Amino acid sequence: MQDRKSLVLVAPAFAWLTAFMVVPCLLILALAFFRRGIYGGIDYTFTLENVAMVFDPLYARIFLKSAWIAGLAASIAAVVGYAAAYAIAAMPRRHQPALLFFAILPFWSNYLVRTYAWIVLLNREGLIVAIARWLGVEGALPQMLYTEGAVVLGLVYNYLPFVILAAYAPLSRLNPEIAEASRDLGAGGWTTFRRVILPITLPGVATGFVFVFVLSIGNFVTPALLGGGQFQMIGNLVYAQFLTANDWPFGSALSMVLIAVMLVLLTAQTYANERASTGRQASGGVDG
Repeated sequence: MQDRKSLVLVAPAFAWLTAFMVVPCLLILALAFFRRGIYGGIDYTFTLENVAMVFDPLYARIFLKSAWIAGLAASIAAVVGYAAAYAIAAMPRRHQPALLFFAILPFWSNYLVRTYAWIVLLNREGLIVAIARWLGVEGALPQMLYTEGAVVLGLVYNYLPFVILAAYAPLSRLNPEIAEASRDLGAGGWTTFRRVILPITLPGVATGFVFVFVLSIGNFVTPALLGGGQFQMIGNLVYAQFLTANDWPFGSALSMVLIAVMLVLLTAQTYANERASTGRQASGGVDG
């Protein structure tokens, strides 16, 4: 009886995911193995050319460039987000909900609005340049907008709350007696953090890192707005194949490779979290 109730409750979610995620992904997978029509559209002739073309050095470099930018953004977000989560978890319990609220407050505004705000800040007549002039900086300032750094900055800003929330969960449940025991045994503050706290809470940081990486590598809005079209990421390439070049089969092949990379990362992260959870339960490092 209980199993039947569970199936009834889960059925709408499965139906939703099947209709709006599984079926579209299967359609995309199928399109990857057909040819582009002479005047656009799809020629339903089976071919492996689209999949092979994904690994052409030209497109492979775009994949690697996208992975580099996504990895850099995820690494910076992991460091900054973990530090913020650690500071929030160290505050008195009654203040932590308010601090978390401010951490996720940017999510209450539209993604495009947040990205356009950085254009206002980083352009040659923006607030940052105005502050530099006010402080007495003379001469031509380095270009900030439409650079790789601007894209990384935009990705870090937009996805940082994911890392904060992911890292805060294990930090807030950390048994304080573990750290006290380490200090009682003579370890200093840095040693306790490096050899006790960080290993226990690292799965949360890894989860945030993977979230930011996966969301960043397929992003096309931030590179288009903050990068100014100076370079392409894989998300921009997929967007161009579907909406500009009208080459849906090749766009589908690129999408499937991108989805495969994401699935590998998410599977590895899930496996690592399960291993870490088993270790924590064995050692009693985290309450709960």
